[in-house]
Amino acid sequence: MREIPAKTLLSTNKNPGFWFDARYTLNIYRGCCHGCIYCDSRSDCYHVENFDEVAVKKDVLMLLEQELRRKRVRGIIGIGAMSDPYNPYEAEKRLTRESLRLIDRYGFGVHLATKSPLVTRDADVLKDIRLHDPVSIGVTITAYSDDLTRKIEPGALPSSERFRAVARLAGEGLAVGILLMPVLPFITDDERNILAIVERASDCGATYIYPFFGVTLRSGQREYFYDALDRLFPGLRRKYERSYSMKYSCCPGHYRKLQEVFREACEKKGLLYRMEDIIEASRSKVIQKQQSFFG
Repeated sequence: MREIPAKTLLSTNKNPGFWFDARYTLNIYRGCCHGCIYCDSRSDCYHVENFDEVAVKKDVLMLLEQELRRKRVRGIIGIGAMSDPYNPYEAEKRLTRESLRLIDRYGFGVHLATKSPLVTRDADVLKDIRLHDPVSIGVTITAYSDDLTRKIEPGALPSSERFRAVARLAGEGLAVGILLMPVLPFITDDERNILAIVERASDCGATYIYPFFGVTLRSGQREYFYDALDRLFPGLRRKYERSYSMKYSCCPGHYRKLQEVFREACEKKGLLYRMEDIIEASRSKVIQKQQSFFG
C-alpha cells in the first residue's frame, strides 16, 4: 500500500446535525476497493486518482494526535465519509483501531460508516469511548439479496455478513444501525427490498435505519455508473438517461410512496429513522452508561 502526504486530517463540518452530530470528519485512507458501482467519491470534484487503489495517509497517527491535542472544542468525529475505514488492509494496519484509541484518550465521540464486519473487532474501544461521549455505527446495506449486493458492490462482503455484524455490535450495547443509501432507481427501489431490510435490521437489534431514496450522479461518477449498468443491467442506462438526463440527485419516481412504506415499517418495528432521534439515542447511551458507572 502506498503512502500519500497529508498536512491535516480533521476537517470541520459546518452543519454537524446533518450527519450524526459529527463536528469533525476524519479519513485515514484514500480510495476504496469495494468497487461499488454508484460511489459518489469517484466524482471528479474530489480529485482522487486511481480510486480503486487504497492508499494511506503518511504519519496518520502522529498527525491525528497533534490535531486532537490542539482542538479546543470537543465533539463527535465522523469516520468513513470518503473511504471505508475498515478496508481489507485495516486488518493488518490497525490504523482505524489506533485512531479510535486516540479519540478515546482525548475525549471525543465517534460515528463510523462502513460496509465491513471488521468493525466488530473494535467493539471494546468503542465501548470505552461511550463512557464519555456518544458512539454510533452505521453499516451500509443497500440490497437485502446477497446476489444483488455482489453485483452492485462487488468488492464488499455480502449483506448477510453485514447484518451479522450489526447483531454483534447491538449485542455489545452499542448504538448501531443501517445506512440505507443509496436506493438505486430501477434496481433496489423495490418495496420488498426495503421491507426485507427493515425486518432483518429489527431482528438484528439495530437502533436505526437512515435512508436516502435515490442516488447522486456527477461528472466522473456518472460515466462509471453508466458503464456498469451496460455490463450488469443491459438497457437500464437508457432509462436513467430518459428519467434524469444530467440531474445530480436522481430519486425514484415513486419515492414518496417508498418513504411512506419505509416509515410505517420502521415505526412498527420501533426503529428510528429521523436524524435528530438517532443523535439523541446515541447520546442517551452515554448517559445511561455514566449513571450505571457512578450509581
